[in-house]
Amino acid sequence: MKLLYSPGACSIGIHVILEEIGAPFESEKISLRDGEQFQAAFTSRNPKSKVPTLIRDDGSVLTEFPAIAYYLANTHPAAKLWPEGVEAQTRALEIIDYVVATIHMQGFSRMFVPGKFAPSEADAEAVKKRGLEIFETGLAFLDHALAGKDYAVGPFSVADAALFYIEFWRHSGKLALPTHLAGHFQRMLARPAVQRVMKKEGLG
Repeated sequence: MKLLYSPGACSIGIHVILEEIGAPFESEKISLRDGEQFQAAFTSRNPKSKVPTLIRDDGSVLTEFPAIAYYLANTHPAAKLWPEGVEAQTRALEIIDYVVATIHMQGFSRMFVPGKFAPSEADAEAVKKRGLEIFETGLAFLDHALAGKDYAVGPFSVADAALFYIEFWRHSGKLALPTHLAGHFQRMLARPAVQRVMKKEGLG
């Protein structure tokens, strides 16, 4: 397998899952800042021009965080990254979808690429403000959901890898995380797999 990633992007969550399952894989850094995701070398593999992108051993390509996380967890059951039981599985999917579709795509994206949402340049600051509101509301909700828990849904799972990437973004912005998310983030940083990812991506 090969992971196409950009340092510190949402692909860091999939990078963590790959390290956790322990299966051999390669990684290829893509510079989003330099627009490499729009160049033919990338679009020939993923025309969506986004990370994470996973190239499987048979050459087929998987895209989208939830799909890749599901595939990796369920094809490597020994790692026990997919929760047991319908209720826990449903809650894990609920968290992943909320992180990706709401906090990331609706909140964070408005904050950092307001042009995709603003009718005109004059609206950019209002769009950023709304993005921050969505991001903050999402963090508060997840913080409440983590009260009294070490991890998102029982033992460590793919849901925690999703939480980690937005926690990392908040931390990178030098802004404090809510109490329970802060504790979760520190537990994640203590995991050897996460430490390997941080080193490989040049983040710590």
